[in-house]
Amino acid sequence: MATGRTHRPATRSRGIPEATVARLPLYLRALTALSERSVPTVSSEELAAAAGVNSAKLRKDFSYLGSYGTRGVGYDVEYLVYQISRELGLTQDWPVVIVGIGNLGAALANYGGFASRGFRVAALIDADPALAGTPVAGIPVQHADELETIVRDNGVSIGVISTPAGAAQQVCDRLVAAGVTSILNFAPTVLSVPDGVDVRKVDLSIELQILAFHEQRKSVEDTVEGTPDQAAPPVRPADGDRKGPDGDMPAVMPA
Repeated sequence: MATGRTHRPATRSRGIPEATVARLPLYLRALTALSERSVPTVSSEELAAAAGVNSAKLRKDFSYLGSYGTRGVGYDVEYLVYQISRELGLTQDWPVVIVGIGNLGAALANYGGFASRGFRVAALIDADPALAGTPVAGIPVQHADELETIVRDNGVSIGVISTPAGAAQQVCDRLVAAGVTSILNFAPTVLSVPDGVDVRKVDLSIELQILAFHEQRKSVEDTVEGTPDQAAPPVRPADGDRKGPDGDMPAVMPA
């Protein structure tokens, strides 16, 4: 039965915190860029800056990998690329299915970064019969009726959902029942999954709303900073609070 849980506990079996796992791809991206420029070593400060974290946090994260670097030399770039890739499971090929081949699904299918990062798009699936057999990024779209067979025949454990919100939970249930244990969800809805299934949610509208909040706040701050200071107007007492010449009786106003 679905529990509504969308991720595993905060600590993995090897003792690596979930927050550290979330930062490993950032380090790998920065290290890959260094490797492509044939940079042999990098200091923790340089790598932390490239990944957008502080160096103390980076060193703590790397301690979970058993990598401490060499004082005065730094970290070996190629070795760290290998270490992090191995920890993330990227030293093997991961077949992925994308369900929902609308504009977003087609864009994901055409994304060239999957193959270079250890992922292979094994199949594209859609419920629209008119799309069946249509090639997208060189892969023919298959009908949703074949989902379970596709997952089984390709040994798929990772599914990508890019369907409309109303269809996402049903697709998720079918993927999980077919054996998929990790799901990347682009549909604008929260999915309920059983224990042992990981869900990562990517909601572009929420990210844009967060950016809109920050833009609005910056606009208000700029307006306040640009307003010249003005002296506060004097506070005039109410009629009932006005005092007479002796200081204790209300002044009598002329008729």
